[in-house]
Amino acid sequence: MEDQLNFSRLRTALTGTRFASHLKHFPSVSSTNTLLLEAAANGAAEGTVYIADEQTAGRGRSDHAWNSAAGEGLYLSALVKPVLPLRVALLLSLATGLAAWQAVSETAALDLDLRWPNDLLLNGKKLGGILVETASETGDDALLRYAVIGIGINVHQRAFPPELSALATSLDLENDGMTSYRTPLTIALLRALDLELTRLESEKHDTTSLLARFAEHSTWVRGKRVHVPEQGGYTGTTAGLDSRGFLLVDADDGTQRTVMSGGVRELND
Repeated sequence: MEDQLNFSRLRTALTGTRFASHLKHFPSVSSTNTLLLEAAANGAAEGTVYIADEQTAGRGRSDHAWNSAAGEGLYLSALVKPVLPLRVALLLSLATGLAAWQAVSETAALDLDLRWPNDLLLNGKKLGGILVETASETGDDALLRYAVIGIGINVHQRAFPPELSALATSLDLENDGMTSYRTPLTIALLRALDLELTRLESEKHDTTSLLARFAEHSTWVRGKRVHVPEQGGYTGTTAGLDSRGFLLVDADDGTQRTVMSGGVRELND
């Protein structure tokens, strides 16, 4: 279907946020994150947002390919420069997940499940994902210089490649035949992200609210039987988040472990 982004409407609706003045549209690019990282290294302003109708080399976590069909999804990257230490950079991914939850709830009346740390799920299938890439100062308590937040959300897809058909879904597929639109979704997402970043900066070292809200919208944070691929691979039950936002798992060997990266998957005993 034809669903052109309305950039005049976007700029007006984003007035007052950090994202209002630096929106750039690409009909087709390799990867919005790759291009914006290059721009960030060359001094691009905070709030710069690259939005593409199509990505030919979209990337997810661990350089996994992200299927980015032309005109069928929302593919954007945002450059932010929050005053935060690098050691809590994971909180940016969790905050972005909450912004995506708000945007999908507001525009499609659907309730996302946030799979720690960066997957957006509907009815157990992947609707979208988040990729945060950072640059920092050096030192033990280094501050972030900037972060590029990449977000991909499936909107209009009615079919997926065979290897993804059982794993992926879209807003149109999940919303009883109703059509979602990329412009209001983008507006809601960037407004919510601006608010989450402002809260994150103002709360500084108190992560209690952010972590509690993420857990509220995630069935994965506590009580989920999972397989964790790192540390040689192990199984256990999720047991909450630590103060930095890392996932805790009560492993089946009786120890409690901290998960340092993604890839956690549900275990069907």
